[in-house]
Amino acid sequence: MHTQVAIIGAGPAGLLLSHLLHLRGIGSVVLERRSRAYVEQRVRAGVLEQGTVDTLVESGVGERLLREGLPHRGIELRYGGAGHRIPFEKLVPGRTITVYGQQEVVKDLIAARLAAGGDVRFEVDDVALHDIATDRPYVTFGGLRLDCDVIAGCDGFHGVSRPSIPAGALTEFHRDYPFAWLGILARVRPSSEELIYARNERGFALHSMRTPQISRFYLQVPPDDDVAAWPDERVWAELKARLETVPGFTLATGEILEKSVTPMRSFVAEPMRHGRLFLAGDAAHIVPPTGAKGLNLAVADVRVLTRALARFFADGSTALLDGYSDACLQRVWRAQHFSWWMTTLLHTFESDDAYGGRLQTSYLDYVTSSEAAATTLAENYVGLPYEEER
Repeated sequence: MHTQVAIIGAGPAGLLLSHLLHLRGIGSVVLERRSRAYVEQRVRAGVLEQGTVDTLVESGVGERLLREGLPHRGIELRYGGAGHRIPFEKLVPGRTITVYGQQEVVKDLIAARLAAGGDVRFEVDDVALHDIATDRPYVTFGGLRLDCDVIAGCDGFHGVSRPSIPAGALTEFHRDYPFAWLGILARVRPSSEELIYARNERGFALHSMRTPQISRFYLQVPPDDDVAAWPDERVWAELKARLETVPGFTLATGEILEKSVTPMRSFVAEPMRHGRLFLAGDAAHIVPPTGAKGLNLAVADVRVLTRALARFFADGSTALLDGYSDACLQRVWRAQHFSWWMTTLLHTFESDDAYGGRLQTSYLDYVTSSEAAATTLAENYVGLPYEEER
């Protein structure tokens, strides 16, 4: 078999890349080790930047997103017994966020690829990458061989793509945080129209949502915490303790559908390519979810890679491919800083003394009282314009 681009991973990065390449007449095969049902039901991020929404709509896969997504024109920072709204519509006119689950984006992309006759293969075993430093790379899987011109590694932090790069060819930057997030999905109407980021002496909490009937919550917990230690009664009691800190706010409760513990880490691999293998999304970088940047960074990577591949297949020029990593990493490191900043601003650190806590409060006071500081938060949260838009 032969294709122009072999794509490893059927998450948002891999599927969107395949879709955008198809629109430009470039062939691809997507290989995914999980089942279709698994990837369509896997609950992940749900906050889409303005640029991500625009990309999906402009590429023809945004109909359901526009119909069912929940646009948000601000967020609330809650601390010290008061809530403080960051108004996107005032600070960054024309740019906002939309709440629409990652699994819904995946469903839309799979439907679009299959409707167009795309080759997306699920439950693929024994994927291995070969000759990636040459101009004739290939992929083997399930006893088959797929020759290609380029391989796109879109298979996440634990995938096979990045480990296929020879030792020493990448520089890896790591930061692990001394806490995790307990994620809760509940069948209950949201108690707020917008996301609430709550700093509390008991630990951070986030009130989010997926639909008008489904809410999403996160609690800061120890990094080695076990889901079994969090029966429903304890979950709701802790959420109430951390969120019901302003007058008049009552947290609605209901049936809990899912619980999971997610470690908090930052990671970047440089460069984001080796020979004809190009990494995108979580295969190349991880951010703590506080800044809601993971899925959005993957979309930004794919946009850059699509333009570079379109140029390469049109006239053989490698100029944009050679600049792929540098172009992506500029945005990646900006998102890394923003995510680190949001995380350190809002979480409780065991190592902090009273001095550290006062510093957090001081900066929160600054962000919520200074239009300049609030604008910095807002423009990073809704997503900086893509390079070609500046």
